Amino acid sequence: MTTLNPGHQLFQLAEQKSAEVTDWSARISWVLGLLVFIAFVYWLMRQGWKWRERLQSGLPELQSTPEGFADGETLLTLDGRYHASTTAGQWLDRIVAHGLGTRSRVELTLTAEGLDVVRPGAAGFFVPVSALRAARLEKALAGKVLPEGGLLVITWEHGGTLIDSGFRSDRSAEHQAWVDTVGHLTGTAGTNLSSTTISTTEGTAR
Repeated sequence: MTTLNPGHQLFQLAEQKSAEVTDWSARISWVLGLLVFIAFVYWLMRQGWKWRERLQSGLPELQSTPEGFADGETLLTLDGRYHASTTAGQWLDRIVAHGLGTRSRVELTLTAEGLDVVRPGAAGFFVPVSALRAARLEKALAGKVLPEGGLLVITWEHGGTLIDSGFRSDRSAEHQAWVDTVGHLTGTAGTNLSSTTISTTEGTAR
């Protein structure tokens, strides 16, 4: 059996320590590179968001809740999440102007006067009943995919643009009641609506 002399053992120990230092250096470089890549992707997303905002700058400011709205008879309420808004019939064409691109918690109140959208931590808005167009159940909007019928999509008009806004109730069984009630208010009750139907309607309106 070969016995290593003390000098050789020290040399091997030095090599091992050197290798450990080299491994740490490579690992740190890899982590820094990953962080730079993530920052770059985030920057690109921010630029895309700003570009979209510029394209949608013609969309008027959203309406605020009118005085006395709370005095009217409440038809329906909903607590859940606001997912996104898109151009009606185009589920990937996200609208980001006026904060419509921000996901948030939401509290909806529907009366004969219109739809009040309260978003804690984000800008709320009001949709007069005259601007409501339809409601339907969907499973996807703005790249977000949910179980079949897991999304309540309300179509409304603002500044000449038809908009699909997606909501998900904490109690998804409520969605159908919203579809029926909005349908009665807008005269679309019983209509088998789909994103294709809305897109065709939008084209006719234009």
